[in-house]
Amino acid sequence: NDRPIGITMKNDYKINEDEIRDIIDIEVEDDTDDDIDDGPQPLTSDQIEGIISTAIGDAIDFIESDISEDRLRAQRYFEGKTDLGHEDGRSKVVATKVRDTIRSIKPSLMRIFLSSGRYVEYVPRGPEDVQMAEQATAYMHYKLEELNGFKLLSDVFHDALVKKTGILKVYYEDYDKSEIHTFTGLSDNQYMAIMIDQDIDVLEHSETVEQSGGEIDGMQMPETETRTHDMKIMRRASTGDLCVVSVPPEDFFIDSNARSIDDCYVCGHRTDMRVGDLVEMGFEFDDVADLGGSTDNSNSTAQLEDDERRGYTTNHDDDENSADPSMRKVMVTDAYMRMDVDGTGVPILHHFILGGGAYKVLSVEPCDQIPFAIFEVSPEPHTIFGTSVADLIMEDQDASTSVLRGILDNVAMTNSPRIGVVEGQVNMDDALNSNEIGGIIRMRQPGAVIPLAVPFAAGQTLSAMQYLDSTIETKTGVSRASMGLDPDALQSTTRAAVTATVQAAAGQTEVMARNLAEGGMRRLFKLMLALVVKHADAAQFMRLNGEYVEVDPRSWDTAMNLSINVGLGTGREEEKTAAYREVLGLQMQVYGEYGPENGVVSLVNIRNTVADMMASVGIRNSERFFKPITVEYEQQLAMQRQQQAQMQQQQGPQDAQAMAFMQAEQLKSQTKAQSDAMRIQLDAQKALMKDDFDRDKMYQDMIQKNAEIEGKFGLQVNEQQIRAEQERQRMMMQQQR
Repeated sequence: NDRPIGITMKNDYKINEDEIRDIIDIEVEDDTDDDIDDGPQPLTSDQIEGIISTAIGDAIDFIESDISEDRLRAQRYFEGKTDLGHEDGRSKVVATKVRDTIRSIKPSLMRIFLSSGRYVEYVPRGPEDVQMAEQATAYMHYKLEELNGFKLLSDVFHDALVKKTGILKVYYEDYDKSEIHTFTGLSDNQYMAIMIDQDIDVLEHSETVEQSGGEIDGMQMPETETRTHDMKIMRRASTGDLCVVSVPPEDFFIDSNARSIDDCYVCGHRTDMRVGDLVEMGFEFDDVADLGGSTDNSNSTAQLEDDERRGYTTNHDDDENSADPSMRKVMVTDAYMRMDVDGTGVPILHHFILGGGAYKVLSVEPCDQIPFAIFEVSPEPHTIFGTSVADLIMEDQDASTSVLRGILDNVAMTNSPRIGVVEGQVNMDDALNSNEIGGIIRMRQPGAVIPLAVPFAAGQTLSAMQYLDSTIETKTGVSRASMGLDPDALQSTTRAAVTATVQAAAGQTEVMARNLAEGGMRRLFKLMLALVVKHADAAQFMRLNGEYVEVDPRSWDTAMNLSINVGLGTGREEEKTAAYREVLGLQMQVYGEYGPENGVVSLVNIRNTVADMMASVGIRNSERFFKPITVEYEQQLAMQRQQQAQMQQQQGPQDAQAMAFMQAEQLKSQTKAQSDAMRIQLDAQKALMKDDFDRDKMYQDMIQKNAEIEGKFGLQVNEQQIRAEQERQRMMMQQQR
C-alpha cells in the first residue's frame, strides 16, 4: 500500500521494508494487516446503490405508514367529506369546519406577507456591505416575483395548513437555447465567418455560381465567377436560470430520525419524467428506457394521495402503452444523502439521481446544500413534521357534523311526522303518499290514521353547535370577532376596544405567519442567494429605487444574515400609517433644523419613508409622485452647495456693494410700482364717487321739477321708472371701468 510497515520476524529480529523485499524465503509475520484492512475504503457502485436504495426505502416506508394516512384524511375533510357513516333516509350533510377555517386563515397569511414589498432583507456585516445587501434584497425579490411568487407562496401555505408541510425546491437549471436563422446571398467571406462559429449547426445550405465577363460594349472582359450561399442554421446558446418549484407533499420523503432538513440522513422527492426528458438531460436511452414509473404500483399511498388531491383518478394506460418510447414515463428519484464515497472517513453531502422502482443509480455528484425549504404553520420541537390546522379540528368537524345532522333530521321529522294506521281500515297506497300536500287518505272509520308527533328539540341543540364553534375558534384563533363580524361582541364598544379585540383574536394567525417566515421563508432566500452567487457569470442590470443600476452577484456575500420583514399584524394599517407619518415629521424636523449635513437624516431616508408609507396603503408606484434619489446623487447635490458657498466667499466687496445696490434698486422699483397701482385705484374710486354725487344731484333736481309740473299742470311723472333707468346706466358704466 506504499506506506511504511513494521515487520517482526519469528526470532524477534526487526528489519526495514527494503530488506524484507529481498528476503523471499523467510517466513514473516505482519502484525499490522488487520489495522490496514479495517481502514475506510472507497465504495463501489454496487455498494453505493445498496446504501442509497435502502435508506430511501426506509424513509418512504416511514412516510407511508405514519404520515400519509393523516394527510389523506386531512384532504378528505378539507373537501367536505367525513369518516362518519349515515343511515338511509337520514341527513348526509357535513359541517365543513376544516375548509371554512383554512379558507379564513389563508387570506390573512397572504396579506401579511404581501403587504410588505420585501418579505425578508439581507443584513450587511459592515458599512461597506450596505449597498451590496440592498442590491441582493431587491434582486432576490425581483427573481421571486418573476417566478410567480404569489402562486408559490399560495401553494406552500395551503399545503402547510392542510398537510402539515409545504415544500419548495430551489435549484439552478442549465439548458440550451436554440434559435433558427436564415441567410441568403452570402459571399464566400461571410459564409466562412459564419462557419467558424462552433455553436451553430447547418440545417440547409445551397451554393450558386454566376459567370460574368465576355464582350461588353465592344470590349472583351475577362471571365469571372461569383459564388453566393443560401443557408439555414441553428445557433445554440448555453444558459441557465434560477428555478423555484412547489413539491407535492406526497412526493417528498425524509428519514424518521430527522429533526430538521439540515440534519437528516436522507431526503428527496420522487416524480415521473418522460424518457425523452432524461435523454435530453444527458442519460443514455438504453439506460432509462426500461425503467418503470410510479404508475406500476397504482395502489401505493403516494398515488392515493395524488388522486385524492386531484379529486379524480388519472388514467395511466396511455403512458404505459405509448407507441413512442420517448414518451413513456419513468419514476425519477432526486435524493440527497451524506456518504463517504471516496473512503476518506468523512461523509460528504451527495446528490443522487435514481431511476425506477429499484432505484437504479443514474448519477452521483457532491453538492453544497439540500435544496428544500420546509414551511410549517405549527412546527413540533425536535421533529420534522409539525401539526396542521386540519389536524387540530378534524375531530371537531365530526362532532359538528353529527349535531348538525341530528338537527336537520329533527326538523324534517317535525315538519313531516310519521303516521300510525289501523291495519285493514286504511288504504295503504294513500297512507304511503301521506307527504303529498292536500293528499287524501281513505279510511273506513274515523281515527284510523293517527299522526305520530315528534317534539322539536333542535332549538335546545343549537347551543351545542355554538359550543363546538367556540372550541374551534379557541384552537385556531379564527372567529367572527377577529374578522369584525360579531355584532354582539363589538356592539356599544369604543374604537380602542374593537381594535384590541380584533388584534387579540389574530394572535394565532400571527404566530403561524412567524413560523412560516422563520422556517421556510428564511431558508428559501438563503438557497436563492447561494445559487445566484454560484452560477452568475456576468454583471446584470436591474431596477433599484426607480433607476436601472448594474449589479454583480458574484461579489455578494453568501453568509449574510437575514432579517424577517413580514407585515405581521392584521388590521393595523392605521397604526402603521400613523407611525410612518410621525417618523416623517421627525425626519423633516431634523433635516430642517440641522441642514443636509446633520448626520442623522438624508434625502434618501426621507424618500424611503415616503415610499414605504405609500406602499403600506397599496400604492407601489411611488416613482410617479416622487423622483427616485440615490446616495451618489445626494452627494453631488452636497458638492454643488459647497461650490456655491465657496464662490460666494471668493466674491470681493465691490461685488457685494453691486449686489446690495441691485437689491436696493429692485426694492425701489417694486415700491414705485405698488404706489402707482394704489394711485390708479384711488383715482378710480374718486371718479366713481363724483358720478354718484352728480347722479344724486340730478335726482333731487328731478324731484323738484316733478313737483313744479304736478302743481302747475296736474300731471303725474313716473319717478321709479326714471330712477331704474339711471341705475341701469350706472351699472353699465361700472362694468366698462
